Amino acid sequence: MAKIIVVGLGPGHAGLITRESWDLMQQAEHLILRTKIHPTVAALDEAALTYSTYDGFYEEAADFEALYRSIAADLLQKAREWGTLVYVVPGSPLVAERTVVLLRDMGKETDVEVDIRPGMSFVEVMYTRLGIDPVEGLTILDALDIETLKETPAQSLIITQVYSQPIASDAKLMLMDLYPDEYEITYIHNLAMEDESIRQIPLFELDRQPDLDHLTSLYIRPLSAKKA
Repeated sequence: MAKIIVVGLGPGHAGLITRESWDLMQQAEHLILRTKIHPTVAALDEAALTYSTYDGFYEEAADFEALYRSIAADLLQKAREWGTLVYVVPGSPLVAERTVVLLRDMGKETDVEVDIRPGMSFVEVMYTRLGIDPVEGLTILDALDIETLKETPAQSLIITQVYSQPIASDAKLMLMDLYPDEYEITYIHNLAMEDESIRQIPLFELDRQPDLDHLTSLYIRPLSAKKA
C-alpha cells in the first residue's frame, strides 16, 4: 500500500528533532522536504542524507493555497509511484502546517495512507521561554490568516510566519484595530537558536524591525492581563 510518513524538523535546533523522526529520515529511501530553508536542514546535510525539496514549486504557484495544494497532490502521486516516502516539514507536522492538513484531507479520497508522526514545534519552546500555560487559553494564527480575527481575543494570541516587512505591516494595521497602537507585544526571532531574540516592542513598531523573516513570531497577551 502506498504510504506517506510525515515528520517534523523541530523549531530550529537539531537537538529538538525527535528520535523517531530522525530515524525515519535516516532510513528513508525517498525523503522529500517542503523547503530547505530551515536551520535544522544543516544537520541533514552533515549526516549526508539525500533528499529533494519543493522549493521550486514556490516560484510557480499563484498563491500559497495553490502552492500547498500542488505539493499535497504531488506527494500523493509520488507515493503511488514509489510505495512509501517520508515528507519533512519545519517544526511539528500539525502546528501551522497547511500542506499536512491538505495532505491528510486529500489522502482520504485516495488509497494512500498518510501517517503523521508527532514532533516538537516552536510553540513548546515559546511556552518555556515566556512561561505560558496553554491551558489558560491560546489562539495561534498564521500572519496570512490574521484577517480572520474579527474581534480582540480574550486569551493570548500567537502569530506565526511574520516573514517580511509587507506582511508585518499588514499584520500591524489589522492588530491596531484590536489593540492600542502602543500596546506592548513580544517579538520573537530565531527561537531555540544561538542568536535567539525575544524582545518587547510597541505594536506600531512591528514593521520597523530589522530581522523579519520566516522564523519571526509574535506573542500578544490579552488586554485584561497584567504585564509580567
